[in-house]
Amino acid sequence: MIDPKALAGRFPSDFMFGVATASYQIEGAAREDGRKPSIWDAFSHMPGRTFNGDSGDIACDHYHRLDEDLDLIKALGVETYRFSIAWPRIIPDGRGPVNEAGLDFYDRLIDGCKERGIKTNATLYHWDLPLTLAGDGGWAARSTAYAFQRYAQTVMKRLGDRLDMVATFNEPWCIVWLSHLYGVHAPGEKSIDAALAALHTLNLAHGLGVEACRQEAPEVPVGIVCNHQAIEPATDSAEDMAAAERAFQFHNACFFDPMLKGEYPEAFMAAYGDRMPEIEADDLTTINQKLDWWGLNYYFPMRIAHDGNPEAAFPAVKDATPVNNVFTDIGWEVNAPSLGKLVRQLYDRYDLPEMYITENGACYNMGPVDGVVDDTPRIDYLSDHIAEVADLVAGGIPLKGYYAWSLMDNFEWAEGYRMRFGLIHVDYETQERTIKESGKWYKALAETFRTPDTETA
Repeated sequence: MIDPKALAGRFPSDFMFGVATASYQIEGAAREDGRKPSIWDAFSHMPGRTFNGDSGDIACDHYHRLDEDLDLIKALGVETYRFSIAWPRIIPDGRGPVNEAGLDFYDRLIDGCKERGIKTNATLYHWDLPLTLAGDGGWAARSTAYAFQRYAQTVMKRLGDRLDMVATFNEPWCIVWLSHLYGVHAPGEKSIDAALAALHTLNLAHGLGVEACRQEAPEVPVGIVCNHQAIEPATDSAEDMAAAERAFQFHNACFFDPMLKGEYPEAFMAAYGDRMPEIEADDLTTINQKLDWWGLNYYFPMRIAHDGNPEAAFPAVKDATPVNNVFTDIGWEVNAPSLGKLVRQLYDRYDLPEMYITENGACYNMGPVDGVVDDTPRIDYLSDHIAEVADLVAGGIPLKGYYAWSLMDNFEWAEGYRMRFGLIHVDYETQERTIKESGKWYKALAETFRTPDTETA
């Protein structure tokens, strides 16, 4: 464990520390004030899709406990809060009438942050697609990109005057591959063709969304949040190194190449070009929008080796053995240096603007004992990774902030409520919140950067 004040001393005075959440994971109130179901409402209520059949129906009841939770954010001493906006609250059917009550909730959220001197970083889409759009094909249907464009316009027209930052999407990799190829997340597809269609629709929606944000709120910096995979080859053999490049194209470059270069990666298209949906004349120009910032979500490395099976589909890789014998309670390998390696690789490969670590954290499931949640392993994880961030800043990477995942324990998608990432423990029976020891450690780090101006803003 690193002393939080000493670690804070390694960062410039304008560096921002924050916390992050997502709408479906914390809000609850799934059927209130005009909200209609999302694909996650439907998916989580299907037998066998989530642990114990858990859903976000109630979650952390944040919708009703907004002021209490904003007070907790302030109590943690952080400068910025990253949250997502629920499309099904704003335009419940994905297209059609706008729900004013949904916009009112985010008015209260943003105004509440401002009253407490907390900067706001909103993500427009963190996986809760209106269920009605799924009937039209969801992300596999090109029409969804234009529905997203209108949604982005609606949100930014109403809220953009008070937002400090906005992102179009959270984790395209999960939306495309985890949800449409691997079937782990909603809508639970296991089809390469559905995934490839979703890939292009999402990329197009991102470009249209950037345009919409700039049209409605040109002063708000706009970006995207990606969970690019930190791909570590099993060996330095030519085969494994070539496999790592294929994996990079499949997992990372199929998003960043069109967004930043206006083209899909060559080997990826050689493998899948004939199965991609139609790429219309201006699509790549629309996708290739200059970003003001980008965010990286990082938890663990992806270790791979060449798969010599001639039947193996591109990228033709298989899982390799983890190097570190340290794992979080969700089974993810702990390896902070892979974070730094990935960031440097991305800046070497792309012309990138300034960045933020928009999610980083660890799953440890210990609960309160006599009112104290001793989660020392989480403190160790956070301190090692934040030290890696400090190394990146010292090395010249334009890294401007760090968001811990998560503010509080919440609905962890297919894992339900059994996996806990929060700095604050949530008792889901009583909704009692308890700041963990990791939250106290993070407070000591973050409050170093709180100035009198931000305290009274």
